[in-house]
Amino acid sequence: MKVCVVGAGAIGGLLAVKLSELGETVTAVIRGPNLAAVRGQGMKLIFDGREHVARLQATDRIEEIGPQDLVILALKAHQLTPVAAAVKALCGPETVLLTAQNGIPWWYFFKHGGPHEGTVLQSVDPGGTIAAHLDVNRVIGSIIYPAAELVAPGVNRHIEGDRISVGEIDGSDTERLRALVQLLRRAGFRVRVSSDLRSEIWVKLWGNCTFNPISALTHATLVDICQFPGTRALAEQMMREAQTIGEKLEVRFGVTLEKRIAGAEAVGKHKTSMLQDVETGRPLELDALVGSVLELGRITGTPTPTLTAVHALASLLAQTLRDEHGRLRMEKV
Repeated sequence: MKVCVVGAGAIGGLLAVKLSELGETVTAVIRGPNLAAVRGQGMKLIFDGREHVARLQATDRIEEIGPQDLVILALKAHQLTPVAAAVKALCGPETVLLTAQNGIPWWYFFKHGGPHEGTVLQSVDPGGTIAAHLDVNRVIGSIIYPAAELVAPGVNRHIEGDRISVGEIDGSDTERLRALVQLLRRAGFRVRVSSDLRSEIWVKLWGNCTFNPISALTHATLVDICQFPGTRALAEQMMREAQTIGEKLEVRFGVTLEKRIAGAEAVGKHKTSMLQDVETGRPLELDALVGSVLELGRITGTPTPTLTAVHALASLLAQTLRDEHGRLRMEKV
């Protein structure tokens, strides 16, 4: 099988190495120091204390790759718009697009069947660029639960977790979905087929829209946020606002708010992806994780005072980092 991982960073790199180890023909789309490192030494994954090295193809020119059987879109949501047109060149007659972004996906209201069917969310797909270039009929959605981090150019470290949920976005059971499940299971992941992917997306987003911006602003880990009374109360209020929005969209929250917070606390001294981006000077994934929730709040007529305030603070931080070409990292003195 020909597999292309577009955006082989922490999570994309994990998937790329695991699939390459199966003997699949894997191409990673990466750039800069990561590209140079992978071309020189292969893509490395530190997993269970062992170093795995995949000698896979790597390029920063999507248009040179050719049609693939499976394209994994592992870019962060804000990085997908600039490459959406180029991704079309990877698509043959039967190509499947597996979306692996955090937050509300660009296809959320496609094949939705509700009153907002076909609505384009500007927070995640400004101007509808992604929807215009990527055929939604190719899409299988996913929720990626493992935590990983890029520790050096071309080197990923798996932190914890092996769960992946996948599903057709209309909830149907298809042959291509079953084939994808078998592929990911052979790669060592615990895969669950979800017939209600949007509800599961919300349960993960419930934490991401809360803990990511709080951690970016405070430089605190998940356990610290959950155990400090003030930030725990703040997280609870943000999550209540998000839950109200989701329930208006007929989302089913399969766990209680308290259990969701307990799950985040149990992860321990883990830095969220947004805090990692603050520390390395990368753009913050605010639109997909928080801005989308605010947009859905406006669509459903739901007040979001706490989410709005935290989003404003995190947005100013993101702008400052961008304007100063800087990063912020906590250092011991």
